[in-house]
Amino acid sequence: MTAIYSTTTMLSNFISSSSSSSRSIRSNMTSSASNQLDNPTVLGFGGVSVDLLATVASFPNPDDKIRSTSMKVQGGGNAGNALTCAARLGLNARLMSKVANDAQGRGVLEELQADGVDVSYFVVSEDGNSPFTYVIVDNQTKTRTCIHTPGSPPMIPTDLKSSTLLSALEGVKLCYFDLRLHETALVVANEANRRSIPILIDAERIREGLDDFLNLSDYVVCSSNLPQAWTGAPTIPSALVSMLLKLPKVKFVIVTLGADGCIMLERNIEDGQVEEMDVDNLLELLKQKIDSRKTAPTCVSSVITRLQAKGVGTVCGRLFFGTAEKIPGSELVDTTGAGDAFIGAILYAICTDKPPEEMLPFAAQVAAVSCRDLGARTGLPNISDPRLAPFLVGNVIPLLDTYLVFHLVELTNVDGDFL
Repeated sequence: MTAIYSTTTMLSNFISSSSSSSRSIRSNMTSSASNQLDNPTVLGFGGVSVDLLATVASFPNPDDKIRSTSMKVQGGGNAGNALTCAARLGLNARLMSKVANDAQGRGVLEELQADGVDVSYFVVSEDGNSPFTYVIVDNQTKTRTCIHTPGSPPMIPTDLKSSTLLSALEGVKLCYFDLRLHETALVVANEANRRSIPILIDAERIREGLDDFLNLSDYVVCSSNLPQAWTGAPTIPSALVSMLLKLPKVKFVIVTLGADGCIMLERNIEDGQVEEMDVDNLLELLKQKIDSRKTAPTCVSSVITRLQAKGVGTVCGRLFFGTAEKIPGSELVDTTGAGDAFIGAILYAICTDKPPEEMLPFAAQVAAVSCRDLGARTGLPNISDPRLAPFLVGNVIPLLDTYLVFHLVELTNVDGDFL
């Protein structure tokens, strides 16, 4: 009974703290809203939940009984986390999803509002339950395990009024989908496509509706195993070539690799003068250009190249390799939501027209900052966070070093020829 009482108490605290936070925030929202009117607007659609996080000394074996070392209850879900990140970075963030009219659902909405996320396009069911997730954070391995219970009843296309959809898309610069609630999400994505609003998707794994979303997307951010699983290609670089060949609308694909950074392939218009190179060999050359002594995120790229993947084909583009911050073990708390933080920063970078050379280190830094607190949202930085300053335009001296890395260092092959 103690454990049940504790969880119930913490849920109540989550709801009351969300409510008080939203009340204090709302008093400032009128004055701050005028300052954000000119900021780009991003619309997200997807999953939200209540996260019940427990840290443990080490993950239990079957039939073990262990105690948590700490516990926290807060809002979660890929779309909820990513849009919270985007809002804290300064975008006008709108979110569409569904919760029940229960205590947890009300807490989710109020917490999002407190962070400046527009939740006026949510569907709220009078019956059922809101989604929730148990998150077990292993202090020994610095990993997290998620056990999710979906909301009920699920969101369906008839939940979404045409007038609501048209209003939600008004003035939007970019749409984001985490591929949850896919039937309704496709209705939104198709309308966004008809209005020529760019679409970014978070492709974590093979799931229902993935092919439809990929064909509608302008930008794809995916997990490390998705490209090969979807294409059948033997390596990540060759899988990225395959994805761009199969998806002519896509401008770039980013593969997140956790502590190992990320790989990005950007499509470019083919020029008859560009060299052709094997994409796997090119990635290895890029990795050799990384200064392993640096702890901050950085990035190297090729020039525009005809990238050839054996047995797949050739695409014209630029290949990027970005590193993650080397976080000291004493500072690493929880990786829950790090990928969502990365995507939230990518949304910001696209909406503010950052080039890839600035976008990837910035997103990696935002994700790294988020890993220094428990839960997906606690550590999400605001745009004024001094830890982001070196990655933002206007910091002349730090950006000069970035310029030298990205634009003045020529990539050569073993024969010294310019690539």
